[in-house]
Amino acid sequence: MHSDDLPRFADPDTRAIPLRILTAAGLDAWLAGQEDAVRDWVAANGFEARAGEMLRMPAPDMGVARVLFGIGGPKDRARKRFLVAEAAAKFGAGTYALDGEMTANQVEEAALGWLLAAYRFTRYAGKPREAARLKAPKGVDATRIEAIAAGEILTRDLINTPANDMGPDDLEVSARALADLHDARITVTKGDDLRAGFPLVHTVGRASSRAPRLIDMSWGDEGPALTLVGKGVCFDTGGLNLKPGSSMALMKKDMGGAATVLGLAHMIMATGMKLRLRVLIPAVENAVSGDAFRPGDILTARNGLTVEINNTDAEGRLVLADALALAAETPPDLLVSMATLTGAARVAVGPDLAPYYTDDDALAMALNHAGHRVRDPLWRMPFHRPYETMIEPGIADLDNAPSGGFAGSITAALFLDRFVPDTIRYVHFDIYGWNPTPAPARPKGGVGMGARAIFDSLTDVLAS
Repeated sequence: MHSDDLPRFADPDTRAIPLRILTAAGLDAWLAGQEDAVRDWVAANGFEARAGEMLRMPAPDMGVARVLFGIGGPKDRARKRFLVAEAAAKFGAGTYALDGEMTANQVEEAALGWLLAAYRFTRYAGKPREAARLKAPKGVDATRIEAIAAGEILTRDLINTPANDMGPDDLEVSARALADLHDARITVTKGDDLRAGFPLVHTVGRASSRAPRLIDMSWGDEGPALTLVGKGVCFDTGGLNLKPGSSMALMKKDMGGAATVLGLAHMIMATGMKLRLRVLIPAVENAVSGDAFRPGDILTARNGLTVEINNTDAEGRLVLADALALAAETPPDLLVSMATLTGAARVAVGPDLAPYYTDDDALAMALNHAGHRVRDPLWRMPFHRPYETMIEPGIADLDNAPSGGFAGSITAALFLDRFVPDTIRYVHFDIYGWNPTPAPARPKGGVGMGARAIFDSLTDVLAS
């Protein structure tokens, strides 16, 4: 990530075309205050402020005096996030200024959506789109919104990059670039050096020709401590429990947890939050070779817990376990793990919701409020303790893939929770990291989930 590539609002002194945002219910009241020529033009064009409907209003010099953009009714806005970003996608070059009766939250959503609407992944084909510019709306913290957009774009770029160019070594390069941008400190343990301190990371990644590694980045010297742990499985074949070809098609996104925590880290560092940040990423490729770990193996984690391997395709929780154990050795005020961990989570809530697990009701309330405010939808799932017997095989402390097929996301979260002491505030996100259908400000492809909600909640959460 380079500072000159970051999304920016237009210069505040730039001449801009007003973009009037109108609800269907508010259209008549707005028209009542307009001249007859405006009312006639709106009527002649059949503009009713339906969701996504746009109308250019002519100026006397045959230019554009203003643009009207409809956002429909409450149900339309509930169904489609970043609706105003549709306007950005429809415009070519030019500069616009938001106008209309919107709440502060709606203005922030519109401004962020506008910046994200310009995103295109063009590393291998195509050209960046010449996007319409937006002046930062009054009352909006432009620097903060730009940092959020840049963090989201970093996440998307990392996920969208195929595994041949985003292996463990490439993920390390990206983390180092982010550290350099913000003067953060970074250390990396890799290859055979992982054997003693991070045995599960080493075991999962040793079959690949690209060495596994544990990336440890820290930033900030004052304030509460926040540790982010992101699953960095850069490609997942399933190991010896080989996935079918159709299930491997999107496995470049299996490092989506790592991509998301790096994007979140950028938001935190770019806005200068007063906290002590640590980012831990176990980066591996789950490959197949004569050195691959096997079903039936029993492994010992960093903290001494033993794990029976019943499926080598349940590798993400293994590498996260070592990273969580490391995080617990220097207890933070808040510990967050993010991972594209289970298909069961997708079955439960689909691709658009970010399910999360925590025993802390106050933390859950803050996350839910923030997710609603910034339109980053979350769904709380239960750490249902009676299911813990499902991850206890008897022959070892833990089972990495309990049989039966029930509650797969819950049992995976319970597995991770065993590596976090009860004294640490902990939340785990089982995200998808992929948008399967194009939507405003969210093209098909890699996408951040949960990061904006976490970022918005941090001040309140870490103060409590």
